[in-house]
Amino acid sequence: MIQFPHRKLLIAAACAAFLGTAFAAPDASIAALAAKEKPALLETLKELVSIESGSRDLDGLEKISDLIAARFKALGGEVELIDPSAEAYRMEDTPEKIGRVVRATFKGTGKKKILLIAHMDTVYTVGMLNKQPFRIDGDKAYGLGIADDKQGVAVITHIVSMLQAMKFKEYGTLTVLINGDEEISSPGARSLITRMGSEHDAVLSFEGASVKDDKLSLATAGIASVTLNVTGKASHAGSAPELGVNALYELSHQVLQMRDLSDPATGLKMNWTISKSGTNRNVIPASATAAADVRVLKVSDYDRIEQQVNERVKKQLIPEAKVELKFERRRPPLESSEASIAMARHAQRIYKDELGLPLGADDKAAGGGTDAAFAALKTKAPVVERFGLQGFGAHSADAEYVLVNSIEPRLYLGTRMVMDLARGKASSGN
Repeated sequence: MIQFPHRKLLIAAACAAFLGTAFAAPDASIAALAAKEKPALLETLKELVSIESGSRDLDGLEKISDLIAARFKALGGEVELIDPSAEAYRMEDTPEKIGRVVRATFKGTGKKKILLIAHMDTVYTVGMLNKQPFRIDGDKAYGLGIADDKQGVAVITHIVSMLQAMKFKEYGTLTVLINGDEEISSPGARSLITRMGSEHDAVLSFEGASVKDDKLSLATAGIASVTLNVTGKASHAGSAPELGVNALYELSHQVLQMRDLSDPATGLKMNWTISKSGTNRNVIPASATAAADVRVLKVSDYDRIEQQVNERVKKQLIPEAKVELKFERRRPPLESSEASIAMARHAQRIYKDELGLPLGADDKAAGGGTDAAFAALKTKAPVVERFGLQGFGAHSADAEYVLVNSIEPRLYLGTRMVMDLARGKASSGN
């Protein structure tokens, strides 16, 4: 029996023909598989969303990683469950134990090594699932963590399923990496992601695209933090203030002398956002703390801003106060490259020429940081973000959803990208 592309793809082709635009018909076998996988993907989403998996919920992360590992093992992958705790980059909020990473490896007959990444953890705490279980309302599938980033896990799962159904193995290695600590800045998985990125010929990251502006990301901002801890000496504020060492005065001095380090010309931003001091109105404060948010567009800007704050902090108002500064590189920026631009353009051609759909590709950093930046840190290979479904409401407690109608186009795109990358086409500009 002849299988035809999904109705939506046929309509897109008809519209393009009517408008007189160049349009190559979609690959019928891939389109048919994408249509077939759509209901299965929705079931996968329901399974994933129904397991609470906050970044600090080890029980939930164990449960969901077991499920993901079993799915990729059933698809024929060599599956490992990796505990990244030992090699974690320790920040102030890094838990002692970190959720496991699922790595699935599929061996092929070709030479190209392709890496697909997503994350299974969410920002939500245990018990919140009861208020927003998985549900479908029209073209929207709702659920906690569904857009960020359980859709990414589901899309990768069903791309692999489609490739297996077609018996496509022209890649050398197809690797899937799903981590459980992205929402806390990937302290455990970052070194593994960086290493895997350097060992592959291309990286596709499956964070979701926006419902308002469907586009891939070629650049994201780097995120760092500065923490100041000042220790002084308590004393009675009324009868003996001179015997104290006012930690608040010293903290205020430090914050003010580091208020002008932002550099609009390079996109570097440093803003003090949190401060706390003292215990009682009538006590000279013995301690004070402050925190600043730092954003950079280039890895080299981290070195510059860190050097500047370390130099400024030496200038104290009160010599007797003890001042400690900690600079944490929470995420590097994802910097656009010629290789990434070429791969994104190839994806755009597939979307436009075969599906009749627009797809942006933005090299301007916007939004939060992603694991794609770690994957790109030590490689010249293409790394492109937002191959996932269109969605909305990430980190909200009651409005997170993905667009059901974006499932088939994204499955088609992801599958075609893997096939073309394996054949050496997707980053050549041909």
